[in-house]
Amino acid sequence: MTRPSPRTLGIVCVCLLVLTAGVTAGVRWARGWTGSVTVLANWSGGEKEQFERAMERFEDEYRIDVVYQGSSALSQVLAADLAAGTQPDVAVLPGPGELMAYAAEGRLEPLDGLFEAGAYDRVWMPKVVGEDGRERTYWLPVKTGLKSMVWHAGGLSADEIARTADGPDGWCLAMESGATSGWPGTDWVEDVLLQQAGPGVYEQWATGGIPWTDARVRKAWRTWGDMVGAGDRTRVDHLLRDNFAQGCPRQRLEHQGSFRDTRWKPVGGDFVHSAEVIPGARADSGHWEVSGDLAAMLNATDEARQLIRFLADPRTGLPDFSANKKAAAPNGSEDPLKRKISSILRGSERHLCWDASDTMPPALRNAFHQAVLRFLVAPDRLDDQLRALEALSAEPRPTLPVCGTGRTTP
Repeated sequence: MTRPSPRTLGIVCVCLLVLTAGVTAGVRWARGWTGSVTVLANWSGGEKEQFERAMERFEDEYRIDVVYQGSSALSQVLAADLAAGTQPDVAVLPGPGELMAYAAEGRLEPLDGLFEAGAYDRVWMPKVVGEDGRERTYWLPVKTGLKSMVWHAGGLSADEIARTADGPDGWCLAMESGATSGWPGTDWVEDVLLQQAGPGVYEQWATGGIPWTDARVRKAWRTWGDMVGAGDRTRVDHLLRDNFAQGCPRQRLEHQGSFRDTRWKPVGGDFVHSAEVIPGARADSGHWEVSGDLAAMLNATDEARQLIRFLADPRTGLPDFSANKKAAAPNGSEDPLKRKISSILRGSERHLCWDASDTMPPALRNAFHQAVLRFLVAPDRLDDQLRALEALSAEPRPTLPVCGTGRTTP
């Protein structure tokens, strides 16, 4: 029996793929599919699964095919797509920094009128200035996260938490995160500044109104360095090499966001406000850093508009946590930890401040990531790092309300 040649097999495989694609397209056409929408985001694991379930419901209800592209290098992929004119219809980015710049360049389509804006607090969805100088809504929060949290194993008293926090060995900290390595350190520096200097100083620094070389900013870096053992070569080698997602021994504390709830749940984990363990925190510290994944529309197609409406529907099941005030809160009897986090995120807007690096231009944010890595190795060179960051920060940039206090206007 003569075996088919590799070339013949290749031709058959290609034909089968073409036939399969044609059959799939034919079935969808017969079922009344009306179009497609492309979505770029960086969700993975459980978040990606939750989003995909929501998209299945969207497809079934509206007969619109959702083409999802996941990437851990969102900024680079989106910038390349925009340069080539092949941008996705909808992009979901972490934080408003890049979106502010894209709105000012006329890259984003306004979302006004697609959903009830009053269902969201201003800190999550402010009106910002577009290319034409008019203020509009350019993004929708589809997922939010709480920061300024110190995780611990359940049952620890306040005194036990304080004793554990009093020394570098009491902390879990890992900086490796691929192209974004260093962000756990920027979270720390930002949070220390927020709790020591208050939201007014924090917001001015985040938007360029206070220089990186300011004494209050320098104090925040020094405080964090003392807490985690900056300059200790053996310890720092591990901090730089270890991945942020690794587990944390139950006898230690961890300064991380609400996404870590599943890691701490098996040991009855809970959290306290970071101000309880940060040296020099203000007596009235009550502000929380927050993060969010924001959906923006880059192509104003009917399908993209329908997807934005769907994402804004409070009944749509999206990855935790929703900023929509009309969405159902997590069931406290099933998951009290999630309900506790949700109540803070959906409580008083004036107590929430954006993660500062998420509001910065990409070049400055990336330099901030690198600066914390260098600081851990050589804390005595801090002033050099701060001067370099200030040089990058000198360029004018659009601003937005960083904290719910509304001190800054677009």
